[in-house]
Amino acid sequence: MPSLEKPPVVTSTVKWRFPSVHPKGRVFVAIAVGIALLSLLVWNVLFWPLVGLAIWVATFFRDPIRVTPQGEGLVIAPADGLVTMIQRVAVPRELDGPNGIGVEHGGSAALVRVSIFMSVFDVHINRTPIAGTITQVVYISGKFLNADLDKASEENERQHFVVQGHPDANGLTRRIGFTQIAGLVARRIVGFVKPGDMVASGQRIGLIRFGSRLDVYLPDDVTPQVVLGQRTLAGETVIGRIGGASVTGIAQ
Repeated sequence: MPSLEKPPVVTSTVKWRFPSVHPKGRVFVAIAVGIALLSLLVWNVLFWPLVGLAIWVATFFRDPIRVTPQGEGLVIAPADGLVTMIQRVAVPRELDGPNGIGVEHGGSAALVRVSIFMSVFDVHINRTPIAGTITQVVYISGKFLNADLDKASEENERQHFVVQGHPDANGLTRRIGFTQIAGLVARRIVGFVKPGDMVASGQRIGLIRFGSRLDVYLPDDVTPQVVLGQRTLAGETVIGRIGGASVTGIAQ
């Protein structure tokens, strides 16, 4: 006779805490604090405005803990921000080739691109949309146009990544391409990974200073799960699903 005893319930508590400052940003926070303290000796009327600036710099480089959804066929948002474009576009040549996502790898000449715009108030730590192996990293110097413009994908400073996912239940693997794009204010793209690195879904792969955009190119069998005007959280929001149903929505 099967036991009717209920399995034990494991409980735990989670407490909110202030997000930590990413190590790549701590030097900027220290500089901002130092300038604020120096103003006390030079022109103390500037002290409190500079303290406010130091707080903003610390906030910009905040690195909150994220809980990434687990499940086969999910593509996770690589950036915090606003979904500003969802359109089928030609695959950038930097994402093509034997280690890329374009026709040379059996893909399409055009893929659906989801663009996420990050304002200076958003978290700027970027994360990988799927688990797998980084197969390609390409940095391109360029202009610093408004990242909200479509042509920023081709003219601005940018860094392309390709990650090859682990085999699914059918033994198939997919490659996802995504691009960090510098913006009008952003002047520096920082990457944390290199080709050959293995990454977990939602793992940190880089950051952009200070306000920018991130593009994700979805394979043909991946359906977007976000709509224009939606806000995303890096490492948490599902932006695509293999074989998923299309979603609709109206920005309010």
